[in-house]
Amino acid sequence: MKKEEENEIRVSVTLLDMSGDTCAQMTQPEALDLVEQHSGTHWVFANNRLVEAAQLANADWAEMAENNTTVQLVPQLVGGL
Repeated sequence: MKKEEENEIRVSVTLLDMSGDTCAQMTQPEALDLVEQHSGTHWVFANNRLVEAAQLANADWAEMAENNTTVQLVPQLVGGL
């Protein structure tokens, strides 16, 4: 089982928060779990484009890894006075 985990496709994922940023190589299920944990507080970007969690869930992870796609979770901004 461990050997199987080592062969899973991984993409670079960056979580930005008040303490800075955390980068990790994650499988698609791991990244989707992180997105779910931060839904409502963070926007999700893939290759600098805002995406919905569903788009990430349906994405071709192998193609993303091949193209060195970075997924970023960025705190949502609130505007106005």
